[in-house]
Amino acid sequence: MTEDLTTVDFFRDERLVDDPYRFYEALRSKCPVSRENHYGVTMVTGWQEAVDVYNDADSFSSCISVTGPFPGFPVSLEGMEDGDITELIEKHRDEIPFSDQLPTLDPPTHTNHRALLMRLITPKRLKENEDAMWQLADEILDDFLAPGEGEFISGFAGPFTLRVIADLLGVPDEDRAELLERLAKGTHGGGLGNADKALTKTPLEYLYDVFAEYVEDRRREPRDDVLTGLATATFPDGTMPEVADVVRVATNVFSAGQETTVRLLSTALKVMGDHPDIQQRLRADRSLLPNFIEECLRIESPVKGDFRLSRVPTTVGEEALAAGCTLMVVNGAANRDPRRFEDPDTFDPERKNARQHLAFGRGIHSCPGAPLARAETRVGLERLLDRTTDIRISEREHGAPGARTYQYIPTYILRGLTQLHIEFDLK
Repeated sequence: MTEDLTTVDFFRDERLVDDPYRFYEALRSKCPVSRENHYGVTMVTGWQEAVDVYNDADSFSSCISVTGPFPGFPVSLEGMEDGDITELIEKHRDEIPFSDQLPTLDPPTHTNHRALLMRLITPKRLKENEDAMWQLADEILDDFLAPGEGEFISGFAGPFTLRVIADLLGVPDEDRAELLERLAKGTHGGGLGNADKALTKTPLEYLYDVFAEYVEDRRREPRDDVLTGLATATFPDGTMPEVADVVRVATNVFSAGQETTVRLLSTALKVMGDHPDIQQRLRADRSLLPNFIEECLRIESPVKGDFRLSRVPTTVGEEALAAGCTLMVVNGAANRDPRRFEDPDTFDPERKNARQHLAFGRGIHSCPGAPLARAETRVGLERLLDRTTDIRISEREHGAPGARTYQYIPTYILRGLTQLHIEFDLK
C-alpha cells in the first residue's frame, strides 16, 4: 500500500530533509491550506494563499515567526478561538524565544526597526558595497581555485558572504580577521581585543557584544564611517533608538543575511554542475544571470517557511481559521504551486515569472537584504565564470550524473546543502 504522504511528520521525519517536495505536492493537492495532525499546525502550501497571509498583519502576528510549534505560545489559547488575542500576544511576547529579533516583531515596533535597518541598506551603500565585492570575490577565489577542486561552501561561499557583510556594516579593518575567523569556526568569545570576557558566548551574543561596543564608541566619538551612520540613525519619529535596538538590527543583517546568500550560491553552483547545458548558456549570455538567480530562489527557497499566529477568526483560501491558530507559510511549496508556475519542478533559467517566488517572503516582513543577496550571488557567479572554463560536481564525493547524493541542513526552517564539492578547469 502506498503511504499517504500527508500523514508524515514534516517537523521530525528525516526522510523529508533531502526531498520535502513530494510532501509539499501531496499536501497542496489535498488542500493548499491544511492542518497537519502531529502538532496542529496549519500548513499553507498554495502561492496565493501564502501571499494573502503575508500581506495580512492585522489578522496574523509574527511573534512565533521563527519558532512555530516549538515551544509554541507561552500560555494556553483554549477557549479563545472566537475572540481577539492581540492583547494576550503583547502581554506574553517577551516569553517567546527570539522575541527581540526583527522577523518576530509586529507593527508599530516592527515598522520602526525596519526603518532603522533601511537607513543602513540604502541604494548608495549597496552600490559602494557591490563595488568592493568584486575585489573580495577575487581575493578568495585566488586560493579556492588554485587546486582545481574544492568544497564550495566552506571554501568560497561562506568566507565571501561574511566578508561582504563585514564591509557593508563597516566593521573596522583591524577587527575583521578575528571577527570572521571566530564566526566561521563557531568559536565565539567576548568583545574583540578583550580577553577578560567570557569565551562561551553564542554567535548572536558574541555579535551583540561586538556591535554594542561599536555603537557606543561611535556615539561618543562620531567618525566618517558606516558604523557612525548606523549608531546615529533615528527612528522615523526622530527619537534615538536604544543601543540594544541598533545592535539587534546589525546582528540580524550579519547572521540572517549571510546564511541566506550561502545557500543561494550553493544552489546556483549545484544547478550549473548538474546541468552543463545551462552552465554553457550562462557562459555564452551573462544577461541570463539575474533570471537564473531568481529561478534558483524559486526552485530551492533558502527558507522553507515562516510561522504566523492568527489574532482573530479569519479565512485563508476557503479554510476558516480560529484565533490562536499556528500557521506555517511554506515558501518552498508555494514556489512550486502549478497554479502559479508552469511545470514547477523543472528548472528554467528563462522562466518569465520566476521573480514571483516567495523565497524572500512578501509584505512588511519581506527580506530587506534581498538586494544584497542578489548582488552577492551575481558577483560571485560572474567571477567564477570569468575565471573558469568548466565547473563540475565531484563524482567522487556526490556520485555520477543521475545518481547524485547530496546532504541538506536537518531543519524544518532552512533549506540548503551542507557541502558541495566541485571541480573546475581554469582559464
